[in-house]
Amino acid sequence: MPGQIMPEQMMIGFEWPWLALLLPLPYFIYRFARPRNVAVGAALQVPFPDDFVEAEQGVAPSPRNWPLWLALAAWTLLVLAAMRPQWLGELVEVPVTGRELMLAVDLSGSMEQRDFALRNKRIDRLTATKLVAGDFIERRVGDRIGLILFGEQAYLQAPLTFDRETVKTLLSEAVIGLAGKATAIGDAIGLAVKRLRERDASQRVLVLLTDGANTAGVVDPIPAAQLASQEGLKIYTIGIGATELLERSLFGTRRVNPSADLDEAALTEIANLTGGAYFRARDLEELERIYALIDELEPVAQEPRKYRPRTSLYYWPLAAALLLGALLALVRRGE
Repeated sequence: MPGQIMPEQMMIGFEWPWLALLLPLPYFIYRFARPRNVAVGAALQVPFPDDFVEAEQGVAPSPRNWPLWLALAAWTLLVLAAMRPQWLGELVEVPVTGRELMLAVDLSGSMEQRDFALRNKRIDRLTATKLVAGDFIERRVGDRIGLILFGEQAYLQAPLTFDRETVKTLLSEAVIGLAGKATAIGDAIGLAVKRLRERDASQRVLVLLTDGANTAGVVDPIPAAQLASQEGLKIYTIGIGATELLERSLFGTRRVNPSADLDEAALTEIANLTGGAYFRARDLEELERIYALIDELEPVAQEPRKYRPRTSLYYWPLAAALLLGALLALVRRGE
């Protein structure tokens, strides 16, 4: 199952274990590269008679070998650091679908219409979208998700990424009118095609949510959808907004259709041209069911990919080697 952990396989490994061949290098240098002894000058190196007396009595001078062992320990630690030791963490299974999923959300002025209800309180269309689409983003484990915000123009707010939390945060920070008051549906589709055609993915999906008709931009929605179909991009369109709203005035209460500007015919054609589907969200419950249905049509991964998180440990033996080297330098300086 996704997220399954196998702690019994935790271990320490090395990125470059072959560097262990450098460990005997000091011995070969000492054995084959040391200076040749000169017998003639040997007597001049021991000018004190007491040394000869000790030698005749079988008592040899005690050599100070510990600096040598200190140097060897420092060398061993340096080689160990060069081998790049790593802590190989718990084996984790991560679902990966290979799907690239782009969300395009309308920020035009009409999205401030308060025709959705949450706990008997009226909320605007963008707030409802943030609530439902945020949960949808959380569920898309294994997909790369991007975010396009569009109004009078279309902007790439978040490039395709596995970081679902960042995409969700950027969506929650979006405000009405950020991209202008009009609606450029064709530009949003064109931008999605441009960003997704750069990716080598088995599936490319665009979920486009709007409450109006194309009233701005340089690209018409239908030609943009035809281009998307040629690029293998599937588009799910969502028309958002209630069909009936009671408004109070000086002359009493009247019923109005707040979604009169919604171009359902164009959204349906866009979806049909790309092999997607068109959905109508008149309230918060319908919007939740639509995103749940898209989850079913584009399911998340069933076969996870395994990987090990790696933590570098080389700085510990490197720091110890530097400390031993500094200690050895102080000893040499004091002699």
